[in-house]
Amino acid sequence: MGIAFPMVLVLSLLLYTNGISKSLAARPPVVNIGSILQLNSTTGGVAAIAINAALEDINSDPTVLNGTTLKVETKDTNCFDGFLGMVQALQFMETDVIAIVGPQCSAIAHIISYVANELRVPLMSFASDATLSSIQFPFFVRTAPSDLYQMAAVAAVVDYNHWKIVTAIYVDDDYGRNGIAALDDALTAKRCKISYKIGFPANAKKSELINLLVSVSYMESRVIILHTGGEPGLKLFSMANRLNMMGNGYVWIATDWLSAYLDANSSAPAETISGMQGVLTLRPHIPNSKMKSNLISKWSRQSQKYNHSDLRVNTYGFYVYDSVWTVARALDAFFDDGGSISFSNDSRLRDATGGTLHLEAMSIFDKGRKLLEKIRKVNFTGPSGHVQFDASGDLIHPAYEIINVIGNGMRTIGFWSNYSGLLSTVPPEALYSKPPNTSLANQQLYDVIWPGETAQRPRGWVFPSNAKELKIGIPNRFSFREFVTKDNVTGSMKGYCIDVFTQALALLPYPVTYKFVPFGSGTENPHYDKLIEMVESNELDGAVGDIAVTMKRTVNADFTQPFIETGLVILAPVKRHITTSWAFLQPFTLEMWCVTGLFFLVVGVVVWVLEHRINDEFRGSPRQQMITIFWFSFSTLFFAHRENTMSTLGRGVLIIWLFVVLIIQSSYTASLTSILTVQQLDTSIKGIDDLKNSDAPVGFQVGSFAQDYMVNELNISRSRLRALGSPKEYAKALELGPKKGGVMAIVDERPYVELFLSTYCKIAVAGSDFTSRGWGFVSTFKLSYLT
Repeated sequence: MGIAFPMVLVLSLLLYTNGISKSLAARPPVVNIGSILQLNSTTGGVAAIAINAALEDINSDPTVLNGTTLKVETKDTNCFDGFLGMVQALQFMETDVIAIVGPQCSAIAHIISYVANELRVPLMSFASDATLSSIQFPFFVRTAPSDLYQMAAVAAVVDYNHWKIVTAIYVDDDYGRNGIAALDDALTAKRCKISYKIGFPANAKKSELINLLVSVSYMESRVIILHTGGEPGLKLFSMANRLNMMGNGYVWIATDWLSAYLDANSSAPAETISGMQGVLTLRPHIPNSKMKSNLISKWSRQSQKYNHSDLRVNTYGFYVYDSVWTVARALDAFFDDGGSISFSNDSRLRDATGGTLHLEAMSIFDKGRKLLEKIRKVNFTGPSGHVQFDASGDLIHPAYEIINVIGNGMRTIGFWSNYSGLLSTVPPEALYSKPPNTSLANQQLYDVIWPGETAQRPRGWVFPSNAKELKIGIPNRFSFREFVTKDNVTGSMKGYCIDVFTQALALLPYPVTYKFVPFGSGTENPHYDKLIEMVESNELDGAVGDIAVTMKRTVNADFTQPFIETGLVILAPVKRHITTSWAFLQPFTLEMWCVTGLFFLVVGVVVWVLEHRINDEFRGSPRQQMITIFWFSFSTLFFAHRENTMSTLGRGVLIIWLFVVLIIQSSYTASLTSILTVQQLDTSIKGIDDLKNSDAPVGFQVGSFAQDYMVNELNISRSRLRALGSPKEYAKALELGPKKGGVMAIVDERPYVELFLSTYCKIAVAGSDFTSRGWGFVSTFKLSYLT
């Protein structure tokens, strides 16, 4: 037993040592990765420096890959010439590499993603194109935030400033088009929209860009989103400045291409910066850390070493640096798990025509899926922050800084984080430890200096300068012309509604050209539903008049806020009560008089029953006792009774009765006073219920929505309804009444009724308003801004 244990221990140590030696022996001395970049671009130059800086740090630390050296083979591609760039990238895929950093261009990234899937080579791309997805391309690993998040941040800025329409300018390639598509979706979620979008080729001429900007200046939106690359974007800003499109009233929001350029180029011309004053741009948020500071401090030496001394580190530099470290950490885990580097040919890849692509030279990375699995599982902190991928293959916690270009530099005015989806002045990393607060009331940004060096937020829109006159439909009324009608002498439109419209236009800080288009013959009131249909079909740009806002109409057209409150009321003829010598009987009905007299007798009998046994005043002959009962009961009406009550119950009954008599006497006195001093008017209809329960005809104004309301809402038969066209017809129909061919009542809107009653005093409103409506102007999207 004493000998067996040492032998087992020695054998275990030998086996463990042999396992370690085999594991170490399985690690190759050199592993190659590739990079596909456009080296003469700002992003490509920064990425090249970051890759080499990461390789130096990895290879100088023997604990990372345990003796394996990581090398990079770089392919310089042309992003502006899509075809040439794709050919160059495909030629590079003949190289046996275990992973590729890049490409930076969306078009090339799409093509290479297909190839990477077949060759099982992980593609560590920092292309932000939202359509590049790990679902379609499993070997595509996005190592920078997607444009989905960037456009959500842009939409949040637009919504925060209460702008509803924007103009989008973009470079017409996969990157630009797909980015604007993502922006459109993000704005729609905020109930905003792109009113005008225009693309241009990356190699557009100066004249083409000038024509583009001129067309943009004609549009109503003054909020311009610029999604392009560094070189064409700077050209556009320079030309916009010359065209006075960088002054008051304009808003320019550039995506992260601008911050990437300004961060990387320390020698940006002062003229370039001065031409972008007040511009907003975005920058992927990189938390401050010691690792970030260390990379920044040694960047100058690295940029000089690789012949890019004029480039500083930007956000893409941090992401690319950590992309290489992601591969290194995943490769170390890959080797620890017994992985090996080997490539095999795919028999399907043959260049049958004998061309120069040499497709048969492309090799499949046999353990590519295993390495990809290790990459997806990395979890570390680098200069770019926390590096970890979520279930969809994106980096966790994407966030952006909102930046204002001011003076000679940039100032951060806030942050947007996908964690909360809101704008805030608090750095996103401070929020991750708390539950997300998604209340829009908590959104906040620091003050912005807008183009034109103003702190006042621009309106964000104007009426387009090349727009045609707005065609405003006006009801040419026959009746109630005080509200709106056409002057037969001058031909102009006039009335209360016209005055409201012109006063609203006078409040605008710019002129609006419009012309009134009369609707209707003027011999009868027009049908307003047909007028609204003309606005809906774009025959008219809007309609101004006494137009009631109803649920049915709002389905087909937009309305301004109501400028007057209204509702349907009932007009009915009144009956005058004539005062006669018998007026003293009118305060009470016959039933009330009878009940009151009966109660007097009952109280007299009750008191007699309680008192006549003990009270001599209630005794005597039957005739005397009967007279006493009548006298006592009716004398209480004037509190003149002489008989004393001696029983407790009798006194209790008398006290209650005297209180009732006081109420009856007060009510009678008040009613009689009113009858004798005030003229009494009454209508035959008390309210809407009387109207519904009757079978008599009911009148309505021609063209009013009251007809449909009574039929659909009140279930009044259409055969009972009579169309009336003028106040005179109103008065005549009510005077005749239903038995002589008239109507029992008229249903119309309150403003018309008040104007009618100012002339006709023998008619009154029965009951109260039974709908709550308002008059508004019918509008298209443009006209709705007036309110």
